[in-house]
Amino acid sequence: MSEPVKVTYREAMREALREALRRDERVFLMGEDVGRYGGCFAVSLGLLEEFGPDRIRDTPLSESAFVGAGIGAAIAGMRPIVEIMTVNFSLLALDQILNNAATLLHMSGGQIGVPLVIRMTTGAGRQLAAQHSHSLEGWYAHIPGLRIVAPATLEDARGMLWAALEDPDPVLIFEHGGLYNVSGELAPDVGPVEIARAAVRRPGSHVSVITYGGTLGKALLAAEELSDDGIEAEVIDLRTLRPLDDETIMDSVRRTHRAVVVDEGWRSGSLSAEITTRIVEQAFYDLDAPIERVCTAEVPIPYAKHLEDAAIPQVEDVLAAVRRTVGTGG
Repeated sequence: MSEPVKVTYREAMREALREALRRDERVFLMGEDVGRYGGCFAVSLGLLEEFGPDRIRDTPLSESAFVGAGIGAAIAGMRPIVEIMTVNFSLLALDQILNNAATLLHMSGGQIGVPLVIRMTTGAGRQLAAQHSHSLEGWYAHIPGLRIVAPATLEDARGMLWAALEDPDPVLIFEHGGLYNVSGELAPDVGPVEIARAAVRRPGSHVSVITYGGTLGKALLAAEELSDDGIEAEVIDLRTLRPLDDETIMDSVRRTHRAVVVDEGWRSGSLSAEITTRIVEQAFYDLDAPIERVCTAEVPIPYAKHLEDAAIPQVEDVLAAVRRTVGTGG
């Protein structure tokens, strides 16, 4: 492996796209402003000049239309990567995603697969107001027939795309908007990563902090601060939200006997609720304290900075939840 170089999350995603386009002539990227503009978040900047308009396709402003076109291309043998600008806009294509992409294999008796990859930005924290800031990946994790992944690290941003393209089923990749400028060192030739398992990002023995995507960094910062107080938190990055890696979650909880779930979605009917229920179903008698959840306030994401910060999970919220659960029970 070559020497690591400093890159941003955005650049890691761009290099993943570039590699996929070079590796397989069936791969193409389509979406709003992905070509001449270089992508709303500059992920595809320069790819149009390198690969041309047949493989980097700007689309009309109709999510239902271009997601439907992507589904048709996948059925016909291509390997489309469809970019939806933000998760909020994906609701305009929900009929295509749920009623077509997720169901055609089942409804055709296994005859029609849809090897489609859909990328979209999720999450708050950038003062983009309610219609550009929600975390709805938990909704999609509810749908059978889809694989839902959320790269939180540079390595996953670089390596998850090719693994997704090799999956025979539709894969939705949720990229948290707050991560695009995050930088670090990454080997230029890093390969595909496994998308079936969660990862223990920080080992610990007192409490399991279970999270994903944009809140992973906050959980790790909280764990560092807790360590100064003698509390060793194990931080789990879910990575794949459907199907969930129950084995890694339960193995951690059975060792630490406490759990805090950090989820930028709303609490009611959330991914955190599903994880909490699974822990109760599978590891209830290993728990020494009630499970804590840290979620977004049940309001549309505010525009004002101080209100947005108050609405979404912060490091202080994770610290408080861990201290409550560690201070409870034996």
